[in-house]
Amino acid sequence: MPSLQRLCSPLVISLAAAGLLGGCQSLDPRLSDRTVYLGGHKDPQEVRDNADNYSYWAGDSVQGAPSVRIRLGEQRAYFYKNGELVGLSSISSGREGFGTPTGSFKIKEKDKNHQSSLYGDYVNAKGEVLQKDIDRKKDPMPSGARFDGAKMPYFMRIVGAVGMHQGFLPGVPDSHGCIRMPKEMAEAFFRNVELGTPVVIEP
Repeated sequence: MPSLQRLCSPLVISLAAAGLLGGCQSLDPRLSDRTVYLGGHKDPQEVRDNADNYSYWAGDSVQGAPSVRIRLGEQRAYFYKNGELVGLSSISSGREGFGTPTGSFKIKEKDKNHQSSLYGDYVNAKGEVLQKDIDRKKDPMPSGARFDGAKMPYFMRIVGAVGMHQGFLPGVPDSHGCIRMPKEMAEAFFRNVELGTPVVIEP
């Protein structure tokens, strides 16, 4: 009977990460079939995957001035009321080449049904995708196409085009600069921030 150490050799681990074996679980949450995006998790009884083991909200009954602190190195966003921590969200911030800016800012806009004016897809008259994940500043629009902006529900603009919103959470920095959150956390932050709410973004 081969030992567990032999079963989890580098070759076997590589195969497991590729989804070919189930005996040695990959540590990369992007390769896990238990990772659920946009909604946190499907069933309240399910344990969240490594991409979001931390998010919680306990601020609905707490009064006081809101503030947000985002720590990019931790991939976490902290929500405070009168200095008391009432919520924490896993995030996905800007990937390499699209870094999320650091500094002290304030919420400039709230838009529950926001769509990006820069990133999205080119689609035809029937809504079928002709070119996916485009950047309007770089990718020319095909003849007869129209731009369909990426949906960013519960958008809270912080600086320039950067804001917090509901989005894809792979467990690593992956956005064009925005701070993506699970749906339930984006909703909670959106309900509780106001225009002018302080937001500090740290490296």
